[in-house]
Amino acid sequence: MESRLLHAANAELEKRHLEAAEELYGKIIERCARDSRCSTEELSIAYNNRGQIKYFRVDFYEAMDDYTEAIRVNPKFEVPYYNRGLILYRLGFFDDAVKDFQKVLQLNPKFEDAEISLKQSIMDKEEKRRTTEPRVD
Repeated sequence: MESRLLHAANAELEKRHLEAAEELYGKIIERCARDSRCSTEELSIAYNNRGQIKYFRVDFYEAMDDYTEAIRVNPKFEVPYYNRGLILYRLGFFDDAVKDFQKVLQLNPKFEDAEISLKQSIMDKEEKRRTTEPRVD
């Protein structure tokens, strides 16, 4: 049942019908909460993709909650680490963003966007440190 529902939700997301997609992802999450036989892969995708919708709405903290749930359900799924890392980076939490991007690369060393984001996070963290630490003259 979830596979069909997940396919439908993904199709709505692809068409940018965000409200419909979010509702379908919510149904998957609710059903999985009641049924322990639910696929962890599908549940983690539902959380991750619902997080994407919240990200599009600029509901960053709610999106991070969904990404964190996706990670809890399936710690080997690298995409929610990357997505959460992007938000942490945008919010200026460079240390946490670095940790998420490092985890992505541990799980998938060929994830090029994570490698780029990791380097950028490290550079921006250093720049922030240089510009905010007291100058000694």
